[in-house]
Amino acid sequence: MVGAVTVPVGSAERVTYAPPTDAPVIDPFRLPAGPYAAGNRGIEYRTEPGSPVRAAGAGVVTFAGPVAGSRFVTVLHRDGIRTSYSYLARIEVTQGETVALGQPVGVAGPRLHVGARRGDTYIDPASLWSRGPPRVVLVPLDGAGAAAAPTPRAPPRARAGAAAAPGWRRFARWLR
Repeated sequence: MVGAVTVPVGSAERVTYAPPTDAPVIDPFRLPAGPYAAGNRGIEYRTEPGSPVRAAGAGVVTFAGPVAGSRFVTVLHRDGIRTSYSYLARIEVTQGETVALGQPVGVAGPRLHVGARRGDTYIDPASLWSRGPPRVVLVPLDGAGAAAAPTPRAPPRARAGAAAAPGWRRFARWLR
């Protein structure tokens, strides 16, 4: 049986968010053009089965249970945003339970879908914990460990009276 959980929501309240897993993203948020159009209304992660799935922010569990044979958890945060965690191998919270930022809400299977909604509007979950430009991490395609990257070197200094290399001159103009 599914019951309703009432949570006071203050849109002015500030909630701190963090990613629910350290797993790599395999399918980013892609807002569909319409209600039935193709897209991804959340973020898909390639998780290690058995790894913890953590609450992206403090809130109250409004749903924890199966839907069509898969396990789901939804958390309502004090700023009114709802985050959902889909395709869990195991659920570790109950409906009505208060959860803290980073508290395990479930255990991952081979994939995890995380969604976020403000009212009935889907939003990019990464926008909740990303402040500023994205962090890019390059990984080798063959899965081997990456060798230490060489330290970037500064351009060679021109001797007094010597002309700078043409490439560096163009680069310096681009920086201005």
